[in-house]
Amino acid sequence: MKKSVLILVLIIVSIGLGSCGIFNHNLNKFKPLNNRNISNVEIETLWEDSVLSVRALQLEKDGLFYFSGNNSSIGFSYFNGYDWHREVKVFKYDSLVNKGLEFRSISMTKDNLFFVAVSDPALVYKHSKRNIYNVNELILPKLVYQEDHKKTFYDSMDFWNHQEGIAIGDPTDDCMSIIITRDGGNTWTKLSCDDLPRAKEGEAAFAASDTNIAIVGDHTWVATGGKASRILYSPNKGKTWEIYDTPIVQGKETTGIYSLAFYDENNGFAIGGDYTKPNDTLNNKIRTIDGGKTWQVVANGKGPGYRSCVQYIPNSKGKELVAVGFKGIDYSNNSGDSWKHLSDEGFYTIRFVNDSVAYAAGKGRISKLTFRE
Repeated sequence: MKKSVLILVLIIVSIGLGSCGIFNHNLNKFKPLNNRNISNVEIETLWEDSVLSVRALQLEKDGLFYFSGNNSSIGFSYFNGYDWHREVKVFKYDSLVNKGLEFRSISMTKDNLFFVAVSDPALVYKHSKRNIYNVNELILPKLVYQEDHKKTFYDSMDFWNHQEGIAIGDPTDDCMSIIITRDGGNTWTKLSCDDLPRAKEGEAAFAASDTNIAIVGDHTWVATGGKASRILYSPNKGKTWEIYDTPIVQGKETTGIYSLAFYDENNGFAIGGDYTKPNDTLNNKIRTIDGGKTWQVVANGKGPGYRSCVQYIPNSKGKELVAVGFKGIDYSNNSGDSWKHLSDEGFYTIRFVNDSVAYAAGKGRISKLTFRE
């Protein structure tokens, strides 16, 4: 066989293997959706607990999820013999302190979970995934950071990689509180206000859905809210910072950005409003196409009012968005220009497994959401 023919045969065989088996699980990652228009959502309750409220969800690649909530509680889904997602286990770590803690942020690395108790003292705990799945023995997490201050209130956490992570909170001085780890979460260091933009009077953040932080590669965006609502941006994993104004409604302690999402380095979306006036639809949805430098109000006076969480649907070229809040679930297939109300069922936060399935959490429950045309 001639060398050129042999090479052609090898190429054809490689393409066949990739499309039929070995690499097939990766193809959907790059396959964009085409002009889809979701018309309904099926909601299946997986777990209920009337005394717990869940505002933080974290998904593994296979759709397993972890969550954290009030009353010093964290939980996870696990394999029950036939399905990975139907069984949920909850641990309540009331023995950590004399009062129930509010764990409104959760994140993870390859081997560990991290969750944050929001207020004075702010506490960051590290828990081995291996230990958490030991359902026969309650193994306490390890305290890796503590901050004692009457103004301390941490809102959100995320990781760039398995070694480097960030958590953000309200100002205790003249800037937003930002702590960073570079050693896999074993130690955390609070950034000096000398290295951060100065906060405006009444500027803080909301611990509504653990989505104040958006990360794409080394790029990081942080949403503030309250009397001033802006975007902090770092191009280098928190080493340097800039700040950008936004046109979202602001000026009161209850107004501003409640949730932030980026599809890629340029395209992002933020939603919020005023949770005390949840039906107001003016200036509560904004979009950027230049990496957060400038923002435009979209669907003004239309679409959803206050919502606590917004997420892009995977593989949608940044066109499809879902927003949730205690007033329901809404969907857009044109980057937020217009919206369709899918359900009155209320949730605080949502995370997508793929382009059709998501998990959502709220007051007393976690549900599986299936979106259909």
